[in-house]
Amino acid sequence: MSKLRVNITMSIDGYVAGPDQSLEHPLGVGGERLHGWLTALAVFQDMHGGDGGVVNESTAVVEQWFENIGATVMGRNMFGGGPGPRGDDPWRGWWGEDPPYHVPVFVLTHHAREPLPMQGGTTFHFVTGIESAVEQALAAADGKDVSVAGGANVIQQCLALHLVDEMQLSIVPVVLGGGARLFDNVGDAGLQLEQVRAVEAPGVTHISYRVR
Repeated sequence: MSKLRVNITMSIDGYVAGPDQSLEHPLGVGGERLHGWLTALAVFQDMHGGDGGVVNESTAVVEQWFENIGATVMGRNMFGGGPGPRGDDPWRGWWGEDPPYHVPVFVLTHHAREPLPMQGGTTFHFVTGIESAVEQALAAADGKDVSVAGGANVIQQCLALHLVDEMQLSIVPVVLGGGARLFDNVGDAGLQLEQVRAVEAPGVTHISYRVR
């Protein structure tokens, strides 16, 4: 049976992006500090067309993010391009012509747009409403799991509706002091998390939870 899985990096004070997110600062001011452990990895460099990088305890964790994933859901901020309707030259994402997803990606947005096929098997579909986005992603995944890539608002909507099955939080020793806090705005969802694994790695601790 398909699962909805969340993998996201969080600061020690609970933020997954810094304050004042914009085209200039897509992860908010200071938010890039969250992902130094990730961008240093050889597996990350390989996925993004780079060379070099290190292999450590985080390598297998990141590789597992993509195992058995048949579709992805993300928010408009994560896809990028700024707020408002699309112009004559619409944004095509942060990742170039061959994004690292290689599965259908469902982007939650208030502004309709035709699907955007990219190289490597990624097609971005622009969907209104979280329940519709998840339903379409599950259908496209065809029995595989669905990854909820972020940002915070999309994950919060999924948590509030009890749609998430598993979460992996990669917690870094960074204090952002403001920005997008992961567990805000989940209402009275009554979340219960059961820890199933913890992996210590350079600059980060990966904690996996089952959402009950």
